[in-house]
Amino acid sequence: MLRAADLFVRFDGKAALDGASLEVGDGEVVTILGPSGCGKTTLLRVVAGLQPPDSGRVLLDGNDLAGVPPHRRGVGLVFQDHALFPYRDVLANVSFGLRMRGDSAGEIAKRASELLELVGLTGFESRSIGSLSGGEQQRVALARALAPEPRMLLLDEPLGSLDRRLRDRLLEDLRRLFGELELSAIYVTHDRTEAFALGDRVAVMRAGSIVQAATPDELWAHPHDADTAQFLGIANIEAGEAIRPEAVRVRPATNGNAVVAAATRTGPTVRLVVRVDDGRELESVVAALEHPGVGERVDVEIDPEGIVRLR
Repeated sequence: MLRAADLFVRFDGKAALDGASLEVGDGEVVTILGPSGCGKTTLLRVVAGLQPPDSGRVLLDGNDLAGVPPHRRGVGLVFQDHALFPYRDVLANVSFGLRMRGDSAGEIAKRASELLELVGLTGFESRSIGSLSGGEQQRVALARALAPEPRMLLLDEPLGSLDRRLRDRLLEDLRRLFGELELSAIYVTHDRTEAFALGDRVAVMRAGSIVQAATPDELWAHPHDADTAQFLGIANIEAGEAIRPEAVRVRPATNGNAVVAAATRTGPTVRLVVRVDDGRELESVVAALEHPGVGERVDVEIDPEGIVRLR
């Protein structure tokens, strides 16, 4: 179990971490979700030992990691830019940590073969890094991080530089791997889809602090405050309440109480913005091929179960 407690880090007098605290259980994947500049990467670097905190503690399995260098912490690191050795082939990259640890040639060959099979790169051993696609490079980086059998895996926006199709494919691969390996992991992202898909819990970060940590369902059902609700994509906020978009029910009606102001398809769902006759503007999500169009009159009802009281 990892416990990061009351971490503070300042750069040029400005707080990058402002009392951030986080716990990750054995075999648990926690995604840290937040906008750019909120401190996500700094928190990960403190856990990894790459950035000393000004104050606070990081404990792994009850052991204080203060003064323990990164290579002795038992953590694996995966970065957005892969950080691979460009002049070494795939096998040499995956084997790097094992060689540094002093494993025998036979042990290295066996472990590297297992990892390349796990990430779907069997037969790529002699390929140069420059000949690989972005997705393949990220798989090599993941295999390299897993090779020394770390107690915890740390991933910093690992899919951020990939196109949507590759991201979706690797997202599924990561979900499978996390389930198979039962490895504790912290996954940093600004993407809600990634955070909700991968995290057993999602920790929402803002201005250097964790403001809420909960399961994806709990987080969506009960966001902590208006800022969290808006960051999660809940636009309907008024008078201390948030109305989840799926709770705004819209149906065509000639004498309805609202008009459709916008309709945007986002894959399997359609985002509707409706202007209610009482002056409110609400957002709804419709999971149907047929839907009301811009300018059409509609009847709007709100499911009271979808109304969240905010702090």
